Amino acid sequence: MTRTACSSQPVSRRFFLKNSIAAAGIPVCLASADADITPDHVPRIDCHLHCFAGDQDDRFPYHPLSPYRPLETATPEHLLACMDGAEVAKAIVVHPEPYQDDHRYLEHCLRLGEDRLRGTALFFAGTPRVAERLTELASRVKLVAARIHAYAPERLPQFESMAMRELWRTASELGLAVQLHLEPRYAPRLEPLIREFHTTQVIIDHLGRPFQGTPEEHSRVIRWADLPNTWIKLSSIPEQAQYPHRDIRPVIGKLVQAFGAERMLYGGGFNHRTTATSYRAAFDRGASLLDGLSTSQQAMVLGGNADRLFFT
Repeated sequence: MTRTACSSQPVSRRFFLKNSIAAAGIPVCLASADADITPDHVPRIDCHLHCFAGDQDDRFPYHPLSPYRPLETATPEHLLACMDGAEVAKAIVVHPEPYQDDHRYLEHCLRLGEDRLRGTALFFAGTPRVAERLTELASRVKLVAARIHAYAPERLPQFESMAMRELWRTASELGLAVQLHLEPRYAPRLEPLIREFHTTQVIIDHLGRPFQGTPEEHSRVIRWADLPNTWIKLSSIPEQAQYPHRDIRPVIGKLVQAFGAERMLYGGGFNHRTTATSYRAAFDRGASLLDGLSTSQQAMVLGGNADRLFFT
């Protein structure tokens, strides 16, 4: 089958070819080409982590509009050392909100990571030169997605605006996915864009934040599995010991049933306190939450899918 490629070059022919196949309703199974490969040969890939320079590095200051300002550093050097120790082959650095649309630290991380790291950008629809700036950034570093936030009422995007469509279209033309960080209540306002740009891959962060909405609201996110350009990410997995003290397993079970192992990604385990041991344990916990899948299918979720989608 045709595989997608993460690229810092404008427009990936393979990306659009695969998307066109999916949009036409032809089943796409990323694992089918390598079905005989054992899980031990499938790389583990962290599809969701943040890096921070901390509040003492004048080279990479936090943005004046930062909604939070981490004091601790979570550097790419620390990340790569933990990856080596935990046998995590590759990772996606998701540009965090404290830097807003200043991507200098993301560029620093990706340069240090070379071929092992890719990036997700954060731009805001309606800001000056957004399409031009995203295009310029994609020409300098290896991006896989443009992230859109829809969860804080005071910082919601203008869902129906031409600016939002321009941002989505630019990402699509660059061969990037759109990565959604949303509360489930905003799913109805994003769905028209997912349908309109049906050849653009859409990655849904953090299981679609099931505990930040009602089961009825989150069921809309689950039904997005009917749209063949959507992917669900097993990340920011809540612990039952934490509020709202609910078991995440039934939710994951519904998502596995809806999306299948072929359209699931894994991310998580890295922060300023991470060790190689804790990083490996995070992946092992992810696998334990997928106990309804075979070991080969678990390996797809924990890295095989991401390897084909972002690194091939």
